[in-house]
Amino acid sequence: MRKNQVAVVGAAETTELGIIPNASQLQLHADAALNAIADAGLKLSDIDGFATAVETPQQVCHYLGIKPTWVDGTSVGGCSFMLHVRHAAAAIEAGLCKTVLITHAESGKSMIGKLPRSTPADSLNGQFEAPYGVYGPPSMFPIPVLRFMKTWGITHEQLASVAVVQREWAAKNPRAMMKDPITVADVLNSRMIAYPFRLLQCCLVTDGGGALILTSADRARDFPRRPVYIMGTGESVETPMVSQMETFNSSRAFKTAGPLAFREAGIAHKDVDHLMIYDAFAHLPLFGLGDLGFMPYEETGKFIADGNTRPGAKLPLNTNGGGLSYMHSGMYGMYALQESVRQMRGIAPAQVPNARISVCHGVGGMFAASGTIVFTNER
Repeated sequence: MRKNQVAVVGAAETTELGIIPNASQLQLHADAALNAIADAGLKLSDIDGFATAVETPQQVCHYLGIKPTWVDGTSVGGCSFMLHVRHAAAAIEAGLCKTVLITHAESGKSMIGKLPRSTPADSLNGQFEAPYGVYGPPSMFPIPVLRFMKTWGITHEQLASVAVVQREWAAKNPRAMMKDPITVADVLNSRMIAYPFRLLQCCLVTDGGGALILTSADRARDFPRRPVYIMGTGESVETPMVSQMETFNSSRAFKTAGPLAFREAGIAHKDVDHLMIYDAFAHLPLFGLGDLGFMPYEETGKFIADGNTRPGAKLPLNTNGGGLSYMHSGMYGMYALQESVRQMRGIAPAQVPNARISVCHGVGGMFAASGTIVFTNER
C-alpha cells in the first residue's frame, strides 16, 4: 500500500461507554456506526464497504440497511480492527470500494445480545491447552510474564507503574471509566487475580463500541473533518501458545506487524509523537516498547517507571487511559484507533501538542495476532 493515499474521515464511539444495559450488542454497533457517519457528514447510502469482527458483516449490514460491494469479517481478537483498516485501505486503493465503514461493539459487561465465545473441543486450544487449565487471559498470561520479568529484570513495582501512569492520562479524559489517582502501592495492594497480576493491572470490563470511516485521500479533502492519513500498516498471526511462551522470539506477531508498518511509512522511532499500545494487562506496553524496537526489553520497565510516558513526557503512551483505565469491552483495538485519530485531529481530551505521527499497535487472540497502523495529519 502506498502511504497517505487513504484517510480516516469519520470516527466516533458509542454515545455512552461503560455499563449500558438498555442496548444490545447489535444496537451498539448501529449507534457507533451512525455517530461515525454523522461525524463524516455522510449518509448510510454512501457506504459501499464494510468490516467488523465477531458479529458477521451481513448481520450488521442488514440491521443498518446498507448493501456494500466489499466486506471483511476478519476476526482475530482485539486487534481485528487494525487489520480491517489495512484491508480497507488496500481495497480503496484497488478500486473495490470508495467509502468503508468499520464497526466494533460489545456488551462486555451487561451481556445483552452478546455472542457466546467458546473453545471447540477439537481445536488446538481445546485439545492441548484448555484441559490443563490454560484458559483465557488471566491463566494464560502470568507464566510468560514471569519469564519476561526474570529474564529482563523487570520488577513488580515497574509493572505496577504502567497502571499508575495510564491513570494519570485517564484523569484528563471525561469519558474514562476510572479517573481517581493511584499509586504503585495501591496497585500492589489491590486484590490478587493471578500472580503476578493484581486487580489494577487487569483491564476493565465494559460495554461500548466505536466506528471508523475511510476513503481515498483525494476525496478526503472535501469532508468536514480534518483527514487523518494512513502512512503504514502491518499485520501478522502466530500460534497462540508458542507466541505466549516465546515472549521475545522474533517469530512473534508483535515483532512482525510493527516493523512492516514502520517500513511502509518510512519512519524511524524518533519520528513518533504519540503511541498507543494495546493494554489488556499491564505487561503489554512493556512488550510493545521492546517488540516495536523503541528500546531493549530490559529498559522498558524503568522507562515507564521513570515517567517517560506520562503527560508532558517525551513519549506519550496510551493517552486515553488505555484498557486499564479508559474502557475495555473485550476487544480494545477500536478504542486505541479512536484515540490515535483524535490525537491526529487535535481534539483529544489529553491532546499531545504538535503531534504529527501516531503509531497504533494492537494484539489479539491471546497474542495470536497483531496489527499496526501509522497515522499522520500531514500529507
